Amino acid sequence: MDRAAALSQNRRIIMSILSPLLRAARRKSPWFYTVNAGSCNGCDIEVGAGLCPRYDPEQFGGLRQGSPKHADILIVTGPITLRTKQALVDIYAQMPSPKVVVAVGSCPATGNVFTGSPSVCAPLESLIPVDVYVPGCPPRPQDILRGLKQAAQLLAEKEA
Repeated sequence: MDRAAALSQNRRIIMSILSPLLRAARRKSPWFYTVNAGSCNGCDIEVGAGLCPRYDPEQFGGLRQGSPKHADILIVTGPITLRTKQALVDIYAQMPSPKVVVAVGSCPATGNVFTGSPSVCAPLESLIPVDVYVPGCPPRPQDILRGLKQAAQLLAEKEA
């Protein structure tokens, strides 16, 4: 057996042992990164409220991150504008796998009242895959937390 094959076999063995532990860790400690893609800030205010100590996302291990390179869950608010389109794709590419995208509010899903505007591109799903939708304009912080818990569960089911 050559060296490359031995390393590959060792990696498979290690991953089979660590896989259940990684799934549990992803479910119990999701890290969030938020992006405002051109919203009216209604959803951003509710996301901020949902991630504060009052609603306590840390009860299920949630932590807000300042860099997409350290995040597991991408939270997107607002309609996708021409200015944010490429930045959003770049941010998604910087996130390590597995990753989950949560679209908060009506704007990332449909464009809402901004549909038809020359500066609004398309729904978020046409750029990057969306795993969880949190409906509302703006959604309540409790609904945002429920969506993040659902995203954490999806994250635990995905493989690196």
